[in-house]
Amino acid sequence: MNSRPAYIVGGARVPFMKSMTKYQNVTTQDLMIASMKALVEKYSLQEKELGDVALGAVMNSSSNWNLAREVLQSTELAATTPAYNVQRACGTSLETAWQLALKISAGDMNSGIAGGVDTNSDLPIMLSRKMAQKLIRLNSARTFGEKLKIIASIRPGDLKPQLPAVVEPRTKKSMGEHTELMVKEWKISQREQDELALASHKNGAAAYEAGFYNDLVFPFQGETRDGLLRGDTTLEKLSKLKPAFDRSPSGTLTAGNSSPLTDGSAAVLLASEDEARKNNWPLLAKFIDAEVAAVDYVAGEGLLMAPTVAVSRMLQRNNLNLQDFDIYEIHEAFAGQVLCTLKAWESEEYCKRRLGRTSAMGSIERSRMNIKGGSVALGHPFAATGARIIATLAKSLSQQGSGKRGLISICTAGGMGICGILESV
Repeated sequence: MNSRPAYIVGGARVPFMKSMTKYQNVTTQDLMIASMKALVEKYSLQEKELGDVALGAVMNSSSNWNLAREVLQSTELAATTPAYNVQRACGTSLETAWQLALKISAGDMNSGIAGGVDTNSDLPIMLSRKMAQKLIRLNSARTFGEKLKIIASIRPGDLKPQLPAVVEPRTKKSMGEHTELMVKEWKISQREQDELALASHKNGAAAYEAGFYNDLVFPFQGETRDGLLRGDTTLEKLSKLKPAFDRSPSGTLTAGNSSPLTDGSAAVLLASEDEARKNNWPLLAKFIDAEVAAVDYVAGEGLLMAPTVAVSRMLQRNNLNLQDFDIYEIHEAFAGQVLCTLKAWESEEYCKRRLGRTSAMGSIERSRMNIKGGSVALGHPFAATGARIIATLAKSLSQQGSGKRGLISICTAGGMGICGILESV
């Protein structure tokens, strides 16, 4: 197998919207198609055959069992381009980009699209297992009498629908409830969380005003910018919001310092250097490396602390320190999660005990973190967040000049974390 660099050419996405609002009547497929079409138009990919397309969704329906391929065939990409589904919770589209980068690096293909979509406005509503089993038996019944008997066995309780929820099956706790436990353990105050949320909104609003998102966010359903962004919010406004998960006086996570349920999609184009030159595509950043890790949250580790482990491993493999980065993109599932991660890296005891290091990893320069806004301000359509971050980081690094390095860190459900390194060309 050969080894050559894989590059981020660029990305495209729709404006992110709060769930059950602007995109309430848009299907998961149509939402992903919109970002894919924008990317195809942006880089003149009409009738072009790519090496592969990897897309994913967390809240996906069984009817979307071939989501990526169906989305692709609704764009102007050549129908001979293959596609497949990926799912790694909130890290899905960073995982898709990592997989395609490895294929390009190995010489197995020259270009591909990675992306993801999620919408809580098009949730897959399921019947109860009892009802599903009865319907299966009804479908298999051969005589009228058998069918009548099955129909007569249906009870009102069988008809109750089952809605998907962002809850850990093994603990029955939501991510927010788990994060409340984390911020209490790491002694993170609401004010600290609100300050991080405020910076996220201010940075996002400033980026829009400067035109940074003009070639990254494309109009859809009459919307042109993220609907959750509040550039005029203040610490005073954020401090008045009530706790959303722990409603006791000790609760500190609010709707203002937590990422909201969001609808949206995003996609990025990756290519080898030769393929990019041949098609006159820009080379914004090189995909250097990625890593994934998990924690035993059932045994007491913080549910969203796995990025601390993943980043540590990845930096050691690349002979890098935490401070060797010009930009940090740390996914803001909750402002409190970010702060717990930063505090863990600063803790000598944690780094020695959990990460197997001889000393603390240290602090980062906060002014370099989420400089174009983060998930609290822009929104978090689970599977789309990785692609949103990759496109934003690649463009940001490119604007800073060659040789600049960026770190991506994303926490996910199930006690996992995924991270990556990009470097400007």
